[in-house]
Amino acid sequence: MAKQERCVWVVGHKNPDTDSICAAISYAYLKNQTEDGHFIAKRAGSINNETRYVLERFGAKEPGLITDVGAQIKDIDYRQTEGVSGHFSLKKAWELMRSLDVVTLPVVDESKRLTGLIVNGDIAYSYMDVLDNRILGRAKTQYRNVIETINGCMVTGNDHAYFTKGKVVVASGNRETMRDEIEDDDLVIVGNITARQLIAIEQNASCVIICGETKVNPGVIERAQKKECVLITTPYDSFTTARLIHQSMPIRYFMTKENLITFEPDDYVDDVKETMSKIRHRDFPILDEQRHLVGMMSRRNLLNMKKKQLILVDHNEKTQAVDGIEQADILEIIDHHRLGSLETISPIFFRNQPLGCTATIIYQMYQEKGVEINSQIAGLLCSAILSDTLMFRSPTCTAIDKMVAEQLAQIAEVDVEELATAMFEAGSDFSAKTTEEIFYQDFKIFDSDDITFGVAQVSAVSRRQLNSIKPELQAYLEKVLAEKGLKMVFVMLTDILQEETELIYAGGMAKGVIEQAFGVSEENGGFMLANVVSRKKQLIPPMMQAMQS
Repeated sequence: MAKQERCVWVVGHKNPDTDSICAAISYAYLKNQTEDGHFIAKRAGSINNETRYVLERFGAKEPGLITDVGAQIKDIDYRQTEGVSGHFSLKKAWELMRSLDVVTLPVVDESKRLTGLIVNGDIAYSYMDVLDNRILGRAKTQYRNVIETINGCMVTGNDHAYFTKGKVVVASGNRETMRDEIEDDDLVIVGNITARQLIAIEQNASCVIICGETKVNPGVIERAQKKECVLITTPYDSFTTARLIHQSMPIRYFMTKENLITFEPDDYVDDVKETMSKIRHRDFPILDEQRHLVGMMSRRNLLNMKKKQLILVDHNEKTQAVDGIEQADILEIIDHHRLGSLETISPIFFRNQPLGCTATIIYQMYQEKGVEINSQIAGLLCSAILSDTLMFRSPTCTAIDKMVAEQLAQIAEVDVEELATAMFEAGSDFSAKTTEEIFYQDFKIFDSDDITFGVAQVSAVSRRQLNSIKPELQAYLEKVLAEKGLKMVFVMLTDILQEETELIYAGGMAKGVIEQAFGVSEENGGFMLANVVSRKKQLIPPMMQAMQS
């Protein structure tokens, strides 16, 4: 069997900005050019209008959405099986369980949809606890099952037919007793005495099993055909035949049909573990959306879990990462922010540089690997730098960022100012957005000691655009506090051209933190911060110092 190619997702932070999306696309492309494996760009949230404009302009496909990277059943080496038919005999099911070393068999219909489960305890029950000599008929046992179970041979009749009425009789008494015991439609087990065989047939038995014999008297055969009686021979004696015949019953009669506990391949392991802890079954069926059987799993399979493999770009904070990150296998982190709270089990490749944009770092890696940057990748990387540095206005912007952006603009054949203006205008169009969409288009959560707070940034090319959404955002902040369980929440209303930010807030400590961090007074429900446009470099550090003091 060929070795399966590893699949690695490259993903940015929740509420992704242009750098987060473009970095994921560009780095996945670089990895696919330089390493074995399949690297796929993903996004951890909805993209904003600015990013959508960039992707459309440069003809890039929007990465697929992932909301949770926790381990799922499809990440586990579970037992793949097609299931068995409900017509299977108990004996055949038992033999299959032993050969597969399992205690549960899934039962499916002709369309491979699950109809029930049979466990070894059900088979034991049928053999040890059932004392009803009519159960073979009630179970609608097929003669083919009977023949298979007692190693028999059909002399007359149709092996596809079913024994549906009467009881099982072992004809061990004298002939008069036989006539009293045998009723219409019974299944009669007799020895190799012709006279006793004929009595069973004359008493209208639906089936006669002749023990210890392979040849049948022609007169018995002729009489059985006239009476439409099924004749079966077996090499076993009467005792053995009587002991085995109950094992010919179909498993559908004993299987569990109701309240089955099943899972789907997309179910998360944490949820599965919780369910398994409450249900003491050994094995559980895995079904697709149409209830087709996919396989079987047990608690033991959870030990062979394959974690999803990720490369993180533009963040290294656990609070900003996609849900379930603690269950994933992080291979690399490429970032330009402060060191955050993510932890890994083993050493990884971690590249963090004090630059204005992750895209600048990725450009350097293209150069180091000797991989040519095509016009599409150049356009994406250039757009990311212009977005993160606010067209070189942000204090996080370095000379390297500006130089790289200009080189990328030449490759992409775009004008830096024209591209930046078009991007910012697209991002400043709030008319078709809800307050929630505006707030979460660029929102991040931070930790300072035991204080957790959130900061959103909304940028526009004019103060008028920002003022139009300010009242709705202020009212929305209390909802964010409650839903996210934060101590404080802030929104940066950033005027890109004037290079200033109005900071609005919610939370008991928020006002004091702003006053202590920036030494300014509140005006019209917000704090005006001149020359502040960078959340990472100009806002977060002084606020954290104020919180810690």
